[in-house]
Amino acid sequence: MTDTLHHLVVDGNEVLELKLVRSVEDIENDEASFGPEMCHQVFGENENIFGYTNLHIKLFYSAGSLQTYLGIEYTDKIEPSKSGGMKADDVEGALRNVLAPGYVTNLDNFISMLEKDQHFKPHGCLLHSFPINTRDGGDKRTFEVYYCETSTPGFLAYHQRLQTFLLWYVDAASFIDVDDDQWTFFTLFEKYHNSNGDVRYATAAYATVYRYYAYPRHTRPRVSQVLTLPPYQKLGLCAELLQAIYSHFIPQPEVIDITVEDPSQEFQRIRDYVDAKNCDTLPAFQPAKLLQGFTPEMATQACNKFKINKKQARRIYEILRLKSTNTSDKTAYLNFRLDVKNRLNAPFQKKKLEMKKLQKVLKPEEYAATISSTGANETQGRLASQYLSLEEEYRRVIHRMEQD
Repeated sequence: MTDTLHHLVVDGNEVLELKLVRSVEDIENDEASFGPEMCHQVFGENENIFGYTNLHIKLFYSAGSLQTYLGIEYTDKIEPSKSGGMKADDVEGALRNVLAPGYVTNLDNFISMLEKDQHFKPHGCLLHSFPINTRDGGDKRTFEVYYCETSTPGFLAYHQRLQTFLLWYVDAASFIDVDDDQWTFFTLFEKYHNSNGDVRYATAAYATVYRYYAYPRHTRPRVSQVLTLPPYQKLGLCAELLQAIYSHFIPQPEVIDITVEDPSQEFQRIRDYVDAKNCDTLPAFQPAKLLQGFTPEMATQACNKFKINKKQARRIYEILRLKSTNTSDKTAYLNFRLDVKNRLNAPFQKKKLEMKKLQKVLKPEEYAATISSTGANETQGRLASQYLSLEEEYRRVIHRMEQD
């Protein structure tokens, strides 16, 4: 691309403006705007958009039902007849491929939709209601969690609009197959009063959970997608949402345990926090027991009471043991580190045994090449780095627990 055309290339993340609109006034309120974290799933790997001068993309949603407005503004657009056949990227076409049907491009139509939004009520069954204190010490804010299935009347059309947020905030996001009735949905709304004192609802977060079959007549719910919308982040909502999911599934006798699909580091931290707070109440996880090491009793209690699997129960044991360890006591702290490192080292030890077997059957030069390719000599360095990273994560969870 020639230098003369560089001004026609923009970063899609910088020109896309998202907004959850509660009232007509919000349309012109810049403080209500937020941007995407990524846009490669819509505009391509390099996240660039070509062919426009002063491009501005407005993607506004009514706060409750998420009725959608798409506005594309620019002062100039490259003309193929004047640029050797070069065309501007089809911005609306790219967005049309991912937005739910029914979005509007006329602002007056969107304003009409806003008036209907005042009658919006969340779909499904109310599971949990809770208050959040505002940072400025003002009035408490109220939030509610609702449970839906694919058969919940009206929900799938709403979900089609809701899931589009994944594209801007979750890497490798994919829309789920809503024809599969094993999907369940947990939506979180802020319940507020408008200027007239009427009750309204604004979408704040949601999660999808798939009920996997487990032999012979059991299920294993797996948390799949979780997203808190940017205006509602840093309020502790995701932890409340996860606890609501737990509270829904834990009493069901057919549920073996509740798992999470490929959790991000941030979500794993929230999961650790919720699980650690829960397990902190169990007899097997009290400080005196923790110092004796991880036991089958811990795994059993965590599973029976909170449907936590053994792998996660072990992780929670380590977090709570670190929490109850006096790190100024060199012996106690060393014992904790060795306990965690022994677990981390187990796969390496297994690999070491496999290498010993290989040494007996391979020629010396073949064995040396194998050692080199598998990085067996780097084990100790990796182990130390892995431990330090893990302890840092654990400390962040503990810090949050101590803030409660």
